[in-house]
Formats: sequence, structure tokens, C-alpha cells
Amino acid sequence: MRLILIRHGESFHSQRRMIAGVASCPGLTARGFEQSRILARRLEHTGALRETTQLLTSPVLRARQTAEILAPCFPQCSLVEDIRLSELLPGEADGLLWPEYVSRYEAFDLVTEPERPFAPGGESWQDFGTRVHAMLDQMTRLDEQQTVVGISHAGFIVMAMLELFSIPRPGTGTRIDPSFTSLTEWQYSAGEWQLLRFNDIAHLQELSHE
Repeated sequence: MRLILIRHGESFHSQRRMIAGVASCPGLTARGFEQSRILARRLEHTGALRETTQLLTSPVLRARQTAEILAPCFPQCSLVEDIRLSELLPGEADGLLWPEYVSRYEAFDLVTEPERPFAPGGESWQDFGTRVHAMLDQMTRLDEQQTVVGISHAGFIVMAMLELFSIPRPGTGTRIDPSFTSLTEWQYSAGEWQLLRFNDIAHLQELSHE
């Protein structure tokens, strides 16, 4: 079984330092749309993922917009929203700017308070890890010939890495930061996961020269 996680394109929420879940995400920037179109051209040209059997997306607008651009590359698949691919669910903090969040709820220290909800109605870091772990565990029960593409977020991609490598927590001073429209690929076979590639952004070389 292959699992390819694609981060969404550049988004307005990042530029505005905004906490943006399903309720408030303002979507992709013009550059984010272009990054997504470039990735689509790469996938069309190479045919690298034409054997994909499931196409999933986070329902958050920036991911959904990215997925809709990529969907024609997978004509054999229906695009399915899956909330489990979302970032940590922010609850009542959805739509706040980060300074507003800190003023209202104080800083979110996931290292010292992993069980603290991000905000009322939201997930804790521990909840987030449990959700991601459960989704990955479900993937292990798919037929080994399945190829799943999921359009997701940096947080989900990082949490998947922490869970699959059994890293107990962040806070070591080392940062994992997948780029916009990057591809991270895992393979599950014979009872174990293998990381095949991380942060593959070869398709964005033309943008890097702008």
C-alpha cells in the first residue's frame, strides 16, 4: 500500500498569521493556485501516480482548492473529503489571528501540556496524534495494491512522521516543515512502514527563479 501526502498550496491564512480551520479558511493565494497547477502538470506529464485508487482531501478550503486542481490527474477516482486529514482542529479559535489567540487563551505549549485543548471545542496535541495514528492504522488494512493520495496540511504530515517513527514529542529544537504542494510518500508492506520520499518539490523549480 502506498500513501502519498500532498500539502496544499500557499494560503492566505499563513500570510495573515491566522488560525484557519474548516469554518474560516480564506483559501489559496494566487501563488498557491499556480503551485497547484504546476504540480498538476507534473503529475499529468509523468503519470507517476496514475495507479491511484483513492483520492482524499481535507475539507479545509485551502486543501480542497488544491485537490480540485489536481483531481483531473486522477480521472479514475472520485474526490472524497476526509476530516481526518485536517490540521489540529482549533475549535472556538477558528478564525482568530495568532496574537488574538494568545491574548484570549495564552500560548499553546504542546510540549508541557499535550492534553490541553487548543481552545474550547478543539483538539489537544494528544487528540491530534490519536486521530492521525488511527487513520494510518486503518491504511494498513487496505489491500497492498492500493495507492492512496491525500491532500492535507503540514501539521498532518509532520504528525504522521512523529507517529510512524514513534518520536515521543516535538520540542527537540529540530524543525520539520514540508513545503507547499510537496509530496511525501510512504509504503506499507510486510507489516512495516517505509518513508520513500519527503518534501519533494521538484515541480516548483521554475517558481524558485522568479
